Amino acid sequence: MMTTVIRVDIGEAKTHLSRYLARVRAGETVVVCRRNEPIAEILPIAQQSSEPRPFGLSRGRFSVPASFFDPLPEAVLGAFDGGESGDDAEDPVVR
Repeated sequence: MMTTVIRVDIGEAKTHLSRYLARVRAGETVVVCRRNEPIAEILPIAQQSSEPRPFGLSRGRFSVPASFFDPLPEAVLGAFDGGESGDDAEDPVVR
C-alpha cells in the first residue's frame, strides 16, 4: 500500500486544517513546511487491534503452563531470603 504525502505551507495548513485532517484520517500524510522547508509531519494514528496483544515476540505461539503458578520449593524460597539452599550453601553471597 502506497501512502500519499501532501506538502503544505503553514498558512495553508492553518486555513484548511479540517480538510487536511480528513485526508490524514483517510490514510494520507501531510508534511507542513515553512518556506518550503519541512518542519512537521502529520500521520494517521495506527488503529488499535481488538485482538489481545501477543506475548513478547512469540506472536501468540507461546503458552504458559499451569505449573508456572505452582508454589516454589522451600530451597528456592530460602535462597531469596538469603538462606542456604542445595549445592550453593557454601558459596558466599556478594552484597
